[in-house]
Amino acid sequence: MKTMINGDEIFISTGGREFDPKGKVLLFIHGSGQSHLSFALQNRYFANRGFQILSPSMPGHYLSQGEALTSIEDMADWHANLLDQMGVQDAVVIGHSQGGLIALEMGRRHPSKVKKIVILASAMAIPVNDMLLNMAAEKEHKAAAAMVSWSHGQDGHKFDHSVPGQNHLGNGVEVMAQNKPGVLWTDLTACNNYHEGEMAAKALECPVLCILAEKDKMVPAKFGKMLANTTTNGDCHIVKGAGHFVHSEKSIETNALMRPFLG
Repeated sequence: MKTMINGDEIFISTGGREFDPKGKVLLFIHGSGQSHLSFALQNRYFANRGFQILSPSMPGHYLSQGEALTSIEDMADWHANLLDQMGVQDAVVIGHSQGGLIALEMGRRHPSKVKKIVILASAMAIPVNDMLLNMAAEKEHKAAAAMVSWSHGQDGHKFDHSVPGQNHLGNGVEVMAQNKPGVLWTDLTACNNYHEGEMAAKALECPVLCILAEKDKMVPAKFGKMLANTTTNGDCHIVKGAGHFVHSEKSIETNALMRPFLG
């Protein structure tokens, strides 16, 4: 579905179901250079099990209009505004990579709106090396291809996607190619400039589940463990053999870990 937020038309996936703001809402927040398509194997799965799904593409990403937001803080406020716009009192917030930083900051800035947090392959900080930032600024397609390759484990480099006819690497590059030019650099810069993660994690009062990837080269699992240990009510699971895109590469395992936590 589409809605207007801050004057921009925004696309939101509801998992193929009519959205009811009074139900148990799951808010999915995508990572750098990604979109709602990142959660294709979660949106329908949970929508068909009674949950209400809000999985937006942020401004400038895929079908959403507007300019990409430039800071994690602005992204956290934007998602809180989205909940207000949709008539949602509170939600379980699920964030992948950059989305994990946004979820942390959202929990700190808007605690009444965040019932629980699920962190997928993220940490309290995601520093980005200068080589990747420069590549994203000057050769965006090359940077996207490199990130997609680095973000998958050995199994993910094989042609064995859960969706027939798809493969992880090809699908990953195609998703990133749908965004407006410059979005990837803006997202990566926002991650690199965010330094409030530890304070945000310490401030959280809600339960936190960290699902990490054993073979994650982008955000190594040890940093996700530090996040779980910093929160007052955190739990941590590591998915064996998975790379950074754990929720698509190992969707069955990821969904199974999430389901009991969601209630």
